[in-house]
Amino acid sequence: MYRDIKAERIGAIGVITLNRPERLNAWHTAMRGEILAALGAFAQDPAVGAIVMTGAGERAFSAGQDLEEAHDFDADRAEVWLREWETFYDTLRSLPKPLVMALNGTAAGSAFQVALLGDIRVGHPEVQMGQPEINAGIASVTGPWIMREMLGLSRTIELTLTGRMMDAQECHAIGLIHYLVPREAVHARAMEIAESLAGKPPVAMKLDKARLQEMTEAGFRDAIEAGIRIHRESYASGEPARMMEAFFAERERRRATAA
Repeated sequence: MYRDIKAERIGAIGVITLNRPERLNAWHTAMRGEILAALGAFAQDPAVGAIVMTGAGERAFSAGQDLEEAHDFDADRAEVWLREWETFYDTLRSLPKPLVMALNGTAAGSAFQVALLGDIRVGHPEVQMGQPEINAGIASVTGPWIMREMLGLSRTIELTLTGRMMDAQECHAIGLIHYLVPREAVHARAMEIAESLAGKPPVAMKLDKARLQEMTEAGFRDAIEAGIRIHRESYASGEPARMMEAFFAERERRRATAA
């Protein structure tokens, strides 16, 4: 049914696995569409009480946006792209059922944001998380919005401007990873948490999640509108394309050296 993800129901738990391990589970438009379809199906399935999202392989939950898709964006495509993200994030934020993120590896950029839009996160000591867009010449807008909600302005400024990745211990210490367990225990712990959440009274769960969405709704919509304005200017400058060209050239150089 799906090409770039796997979706299955295990008891009362819907499990979505990002399935492009050869590309570090980086997503493009079609893959995000599949995730939306799976989330929608699980949200409507009365047999599903909670959802777990994870990644295939051992290296990454997801590297975020597939840069090969973003390479050719212009100012107009950047606006359409932000509207697509608005739909994607809005779906995650409005899920009536709890969403547990089983972080099997790195969550970077938009994948970091998606991980933070989950309700509970489980990771292992080798996980890294962060917002490295500035290193690719891409301005960060939705990332700083959600980081400020969770971490405050000071830490948000530092992470946005440096683009550094945080290790699992730091993420756990500041509350971004709720449960830090051995690598081999991540999936089982996430499923255990999801099963517990699935057993909660469903009306109270739905209402609690709806209220949490309301509390951050104004900031979310402001971030999307700001993102459209800022990304139009960013992509019109040509800087993201130049930085991505440099990234691709360096990647090819490393491959040639390794061969």
